[in-house]
Amino acid sequence: MPENKEYSFFQSVEKSFDKAAKFTTWESGILQQIKECNSIYSMRFPVKMDDGRIEVIEAYRVQHSQHKSPCKGGIRYSMAVNQDEVMALAALMTYKCAIVNVPFGGAKGGIKISPRSLSAYELEKITRRYTSELVKKNFIGPGIDVPAPDYGTGEREMAWIVDTYQSLKPGEIDAAGCVTGKPISLGGVRGRKEATGLGVFYGVREVCLMEDVMKKLGLAVGVENKTVIVQGLGNVGYYTAKFFREGGAKVIAIAEYEGAIYCKDGLDEEEVFQHRKATGTILNFPGATNIENSGEALEMECDILIPAALENVIDNNNAPRVKAKIIGEAANGPLTPDADEIFAANGILVIPDMYLNAGGVTVSYFEWLKNLSHVRYGRLEKRFTENANINILNQIEELTGKKITDAEKEIIAHGPDEIDLVHSGLEETMINATREIMDIWKANPSIPDMRTAAYVSAINKVGTSYAELGIFP
Repeated sequence: MPENKEYSFFQSVEKSFDKAAKFTTWESGILQQIKECNSIYSMRFPVKMDDGRIEVIEAYRVQHSQHKSPCKGGIRYSMAVNQDEVMALAALMTYKCAIVNVPFGGAKGGIKISPRSLSAYELEKITRRYTSELVKKNFIGPGIDVPAPDYGTGEREMAWIVDTYQSLKPGEIDAAGCVTGKPISLGGVRGRKEATGLGVFYGVREVCLMEDVMKKLGLAVGVENKTVIVQGLGNVGYYTAKFFREGGAKVIAIAEYEGAIYCKDGLDEEEVFQHRKATGTILNFPGATNIENSGEALEMECDILIPAALENVIDNNNAPRVKAKIIGEAANGPLTPDADEIFAANGILVIPDMYLNAGGVTVSYFEWLKNLSHVRYGRLEKRFTENANINILNQIEELTGKKITDAEKEIIAHGPDEIDLVHSGLEETMINATREIMDIWKANPSIPDMRTAAYVSAINKVGTSYAELGIFP
């Protein structure tokens, strides 16, 4: 067992980077430039709370790389926010965007607050002030740095950001592209909410369709009938569970901070969600067994384990007890480097966070493009495609003398809506990224794990950008 070491989150990312850099041919200067955070904005600002007191808010925005512009990365609201965490998440965004071929540099933001303990009005004041601070220092803009939702934030906060930005930049035609994850009415894109969970499903499904990989793990090809355990029933965990269930897998356990529940016949995530909404806990769900210690659910027998909560939940202490064959990192950094080494030694396949949870940024990219083009997806071609399909169907019916039902005709004639095109683009992105990573791994068997192969893919793409620029920012 590896020696127990304490790593900061950013050090964990750097350790994984260094491990992969050995399998590339880039000179040390370029590797150093790729690794470092370009700009770190640490700020403090006062906000008057509802009870009249003044509170000084601690907040950050880190731009890790400008090898592509704009930078891209979410904003999280949490008491755990610190500079190290934001730097690590910004670095992961650079590598994530590179792997899935989204032309952004990496960034991340964070505000050290507990959103649950604040009123909507207090949150709005903090969000708007944070946005104005970013505008002051040129740390936000459709061509500069484009935030998005993350842990503790959502459409509401993004609406406040775009409104504040537009008020400070009157007449900027592409202002809606200053942030993604917005409500549809303010330029958001359909399919953004479920994007990360759907991307996780597409990525794991593609690995499960690889016969040689499944044979090595002793599993059947495909996700059908595989047992899945999901840690976290937030947005990502909920949709990951939903798409696995709909894909024919069985979600046998769901874990949350208050405990976990288990049912060998499978759980329906929507029913569990409604139970939690009604009772305040996932425990005592009808037909399921309670597991008082949430961490025990990570160590249960299953084919696929999906950690979809916070970082460092699996380390060298509990990793030897994990029995899953595949771990799909839906959260950011749920495994420590030591856990990685244990899983590689034990033949457990880890599908890494840095590309697996890239569904959010991929669909954010589609939203950004929509904002810059000022037209929603499908508007120009939907009706044309439907008319063409109906004409083809009519011709076939006339030539064959056979008729199909109206229901079948509707399915065949259907022209793509925005959500169809977004899901299709996401599926294409995740399939291609998975195959690229696996090809790198197969071409160099000395690469120890899929995470290292993913980092090699990212380093090569970012390094190529710098080399072709011939300059460094």
